[in-house]
Amino acid sequence: MIIGVPKEIKNNEYRVGLTTSSVYELTHHGHTVMVESNAGAAIGLSNADYLKAGAKISKKSAEIFEKSEMIIKVKEPQPEEFSMLRSGQVLFTYLHLAPDLEQTKGLLDSNCIAIAYETVTDKRGGLPLLAPMSEVAGRMSVQAGAHCLEKAQGGSGVLLGGVPGVPPAKVVVLGGGVAGTNAARMAMGLNAHVTVIDKSLDRLKELDFCFSPSLHTVYATLDTIEHYVTQADLVIGAVLVPGATAPKLISNKIISKMKKGSVIIDIAIDQGGCVEGAKPTTHENPTFTIEGVTLYCVANMPGAVARTSTFALNNATLPFILALAQKGWRKAMADDEHLLHGLNICEGKVTHQAVAKAHLLPYTPLLL
Repeated sequence: MIIGVPKEIKNNEYRVGLTTSSVYELTHHGHTVMVESNAGAAIGLSNADYLKAGAKISKKSAEIFEKSEMIIKVKEPQPEEFSMLRSGQVLFTYLHLAPDLEQTKGLLDSNCIAIAYETVTDKRGGLPLLAPMSEVAGRMSVQAGAHCLEKAQGGSGVLLGGVPGVPPAKVVVLGGGVAGTNAARMAMGLNAHVTVIDKSLDRLKELDFCFSPSLHTVYATLDTIEHYVTQADLVIGAVLVPGATAPKLISNKIISKMKKGSVIIDIAIDQGGCVEGAKPTTHENPTFTIEGVTLYCVANMPGAVARTSTFALNNATLPFILALAQKGWRKAMADDEHLLHGLNICEGKVTHQAVAKAHLLPYTPLLL
């Protein structure tokens, strides 16, 4: 199979779809890998490194899209990219289609086979290709939140861990999944007062067993969310409904009751955000304010630590990429129902129910 790796073009996105180690694995199995020139340069992977691993270097992304049977990316294709996709071509990347009608229509029009990292599952019910970036985003959220709380950044001037004689900041994490747990771990490591709110009692019990008494757990209701969020210095939105639009848990009414200078980090922004009024921001301009509250809604947070993120992501994606390359997409999905769950768009049809529901489009399950 001919596999293409274009350079990412989203704002301040320095990750790359395949590392040199992944390229070596694919070429060792007889596949051709085309990498756009300098696609990995920002994280220390040079053209020479890719050539040594067996890749072919292309100067233009258009050539990558034209010649490749499968495109491997990190972030969702931008408009100038999904217009280059073609019928029968496999696209394997993060898509986050539920809040993105333009991209959904673009992929439908292309007739490609679009497989989303974020909806591939595993036998434990987890999301193995989303988990590495959720870990990164969760840990980064506390760093970003601590920075935004600084007075010079428009924050309240609160230090997360406090100092002797001065209480620590109150951190509230909405969602006890992978991102939320990593955020809580980082915040606890800085000696903040941390509360995790989740609607799963089983998950709250697990967190309590792992982290008590350093971590406080609260069952999610409308009342408890409002109470704890309005008292918080830093709120981290880490809720997830796989493939679907994130629920709006923090309304403008709640924001109006929050302390001035407090901060919300909306990790769920890729899926539309869990804050009313949230809008995707960039690393270049990461924040905006509502009612004196700072919102950080960067849609590609792990891109800021691109080297760590790229290697972590490749560790998870490589087995699936190899299966797709070795077997072709139909056989690979017939053999692995978890990979099949990643199929969002197939030859002009929406094949993921949550995406279809989000956009009021017909849902067509794939029949293998």
